[in-house]
Amino acid sequence: MATTVLVFVERRDGEIKRATLEAVGAARALSPDVEVVALALGPDAAGHAELLGQAGVSRLLIHEDPRLELYAVQAYAACLADAATACSADLLLIPGTVMGRDLAARTAARLDVPLVSDAIELELSDAGALTALRPVYSGKATVRVSIADASPKLASLRPNVFPVAASDGGTAATTESLSTDLSVGLFKGRVTRTEKPEQEELDVSEASIVVAGGRGLKEPEHFSLIRDLADAVGGAVGASRAVVDAGWIAHSHQVGQTGKVVSPSLYIACGISGAIQHLAGMTSSKIIVAINKDPDAPIFNVADYGIVGDVFEVLPALTTAIREHRSTH
Repeated sequence: MATTVLVFVERRDGEIKRATLEAVGAARALSPDVEVVALALGPDAAGHAELLGQAGVSRLLIHEDPRLELYAVQAYAACLADAATACSADLLLIPGTVMGRDLAARTAARLDVPLVSDAIELELSDAGALTALRPVYSGKATVRVSIADASPKLASLRPNVFPVAASDGGTAATTESLSTDLSVGLFKGRVTRTEKPEQEELDVSEASIVVAGGRGLKEPEHFSLIRDLADAVGGAVGASRAVVDAGWIAHSHQVGQTGKVVSPSLYIACGISGAIQHLAGMTSSKIIVAINKDPDAPIFNVADYGIVGDVFEVLPALTTAIREHRSTH
């Protein structure tokens, strides 16, 4: 019998977030005969049927109540729980974004099932048992978690770890309306508005390259060195908690335990010593490059490549070299 996996569709400004397509890809990779069902909430949710269908989703459950345009955790969890029942889901996957982590916990409580959070690997046995790998101890170790009896199983997935679902050239997903009763009480806790940064920048949690700066830059004006390198490599600008707390840059750029967890293909840490709270947010990066004048800085313990040197000398030289290389290739 085919396994049914329900994927929550997270959107921003009406567009599907990359982490959603990663979750679809993770679902498809579980088994050749898995059925992938998706749930999209809010106005115009049905408009994603073609894209999701091409990614491998067979059915798209929707609830287009206008009150669902902005995140309301209780209402969203109610819809997810109903959707899981409606499609007889064996497994529910939620992108492990800031919103997704909150939603996953509330949905698990509503369904009274265990939650595997921040998964970086998934396996589903023939008997239906879920085995997941997740990082612990600030990324210094991993642990395997198995869930056999719960129905549905529930997991949130670390962004930028699973490949995006490749288009299989399929037709649009079949659209089905969800009839969850959304009482006023479900909207007591909700997002009332969202604000964009004045300057449109890449989201560090979604970028494939992140260039992050820390206290080693000494002054907020010197953060231009980070922005220049990020621009040269086509990456996002990240930061340590210390510089965010100092007001050098907005919290949306913070990487770490109290910021965003990132897993880019390349993470360049500049003038960051490597406090355990920062490491918790970036150690799953595929390649880590550290630039620090202190050869004993903890960041070098997790780095694949290290440059012991002054960031004020290394960064301009590196940026210039990259731009020259790109201009001739």
